[in-house]
Amino acid sequence: MSNFDELLVQLREGIDAIDAELVELLRRRAQLTGKIGEIKAQTGMPIFVPERETELIKKRRQQAQETGVSADLIEDLLRRIMRESYHTQNNRYRCANSAIKQVTVIGGDGALGKVICSLFRKSGYTVSVIEKDDWQKKMTENLLANSQLVIVAVPINLTEQVIGKLDALPPECILADITSVKVKPLQAMLDIHKGPVVGLHPMFGPDAPGMIKQVVVVCDGRMPEAYQWLIEQMTIWGAAIHYSSAQQHDQAMAYIQVMRHFSTFVYGAHLQEENPDLNMLTVFSSPIYRLELAMVGRLFAQAPHLYADIIFANPENIHLLKRFHKRYGEALAKFETGDKAAFIKQFLTIGNWFGDYAKKCLLDSKQLLLKADDDQMLRKKTDP
Repeated sequence: MSNFDELLVQLREGIDAIDAELVELLRRRAQLTGKIGEIKAQTGMPIFVPERETELIKKRRQQAQETGVSADLIEDLLRRIMRESYHTQNNRYRCANSAIKQVTVIGGDGALGKVICSLFRKSGYTVSVIEKDDWQKKMTENLLANSQLVIVAVPINLTEQVIGKLDALPPECILADITSVKVKPLQAMLDIHKGPVVGLHPMFGPDAPGMIKQVVVVCDGRMPEAYQWLIEQMTIWGAAIHYSSAQQHDQAMAYIQVMRHFSTFVYGAHLQEENPDLNMLTVFSSPIYRLELAMVGRLFAQAPHLYADIIFANPENIHLLKRFHKRYGEALAKFETGDKAAFIKQFLTIGNWFGDYAKKCLLDSKQLLLKADDDQMLRKKTDP
């Protein structure tokens, strides 16, 4: 073994020792954050405190700059570590309203329903679940008659039908839903129940471990003072609450969900018909294109009825999709006629509409893409 080989072995052993120290430091840090989580659960302090996170990152970035370490690297590490910390702290939450003796989640065995049930249980509430086979049981009638909060968490196409069965709830019971459309379910709840009513839309999927840093849209229905404790409880869970009218919510969802899901569906259908080699595409793609392809693939790894329900829930969205189809055709016509100047002119006009947000997206996406390229992420399979 040459002197260089011996030196290389020694240096690698040094790196291994430091990495082992990092693991031990992370273990000790997790112990401390776990204790902090216990204190927050007892006092009701929120899991996520934006000001604390911002200040912590600012200090560590400054320290990194003073010691010649990449500040961006330190921030990336800290954000990943803190994300893990938030989830190790959420084993127990403060109960915002101990007077609530019974929470019932209809569809609580579903993917998102399980997340909601878990959060309530971690706050000490008694939670019961009603599924489709339970409606004929006497215990279901008794359960609903003794509930102070009933949440409808069933697929969109069943939501109004299920709400129609809830005409015998106690007057003081809060009736809520977590459907991704709001106008029709909210009106159905107001029609069937004379007590407190609220429409909720948790803006995250069932793969999320909880509500930390997640947006929950609240559409007020009736007697908002009666369900303020529920809003407070979601805040304790770490949610960012956004109030909206049901109409405004559904208009936004047409762009956020319906148009994007439908476009992705068509993109996937086109790829399937063209039948390219997916592995070849991912090997030849830079991180941004792999990420875009991954978002298409992600859709088709999930339940088709979920996206069918979202797209087909509001027939009025067909007009939006037809306008999108028309503009696609207009853009294609520019290509067919070779009108590059018109394309560039429209490109600049669209860029002006996006304004500073486009520049922010460019900067933020650079950080995201660096992460996406780690470990050859988002490739179809590991390259030889």
